Amino acid sequence: MSKVTIYTKMMCPYCVDAKLLLTEKGQAFDEIDIGRNPDQRPVMIDRASGGHTVPQIFIGDTHVGGCDELYALERAGKLDAMLA
Repeated sequence: MSKVTIYTKMMCPYCVDAKLLLTEKGQAFDEIDIGRNPDQRPVMIDRASGGHTVPQIFIGDTHVGGCDELYALERAGKLDAMLA
């Protein structure tokens, strides 16, 4: 399986939904909470080409985007191939 990194913040319902989908797929992920680790916020913004909202999701080196984009990949039948 591909390495997945998800930048999150506490109390973020979109973060919860994104993590739920990944968990349902049996996909492990590294979670970086930018609320508890504010030094990681600029790293996230840089990696996400300016994306400053959470979640920001990466599969390998590919920036997926946020929760909506993750679910769009799932609906299009493309997520499983990316995670493989």
